[in-house]
Amino acid sequence: MIPISWVFMLSLSLFVIGLFGVLARRNLLFILISLELMLNAVVILFIAASRYHSASIANSDGQIMYLLILTLAASEIAVGLSLVVHMYRQHHHLDIDKLNKLRD
Repeated sequence: MIPISWVFMLSLSLFVIGLFGVLARRNLLFILISLELMLNAVVILFIAASRYHSASIANSDGQIMYLLILTLAASEIAVGLSLVVHMYRQHHHLDIDKLNKLRD
């Protein structure tokens, strides 16, 4: 069995990569992809914590949280991608700085 510390480090590294993508990128599409990466890191951590907390098959809290986060991520990506497509059709770019300048 893989030690929980390895799974924690994998989840932490994925979350940090996603956080860096959200903070460093200026493109809305890349920000959405980074948010999905962060959500997947949390999912990995929930499933691993559930697996290591209780070895019984009857305890499926991590899998239930996975389904809830998956539903949240699917709705987030649907709304986010529809907004991105609308912004691109209207302004022909997805740069956040340029979109903020349009507001002024």
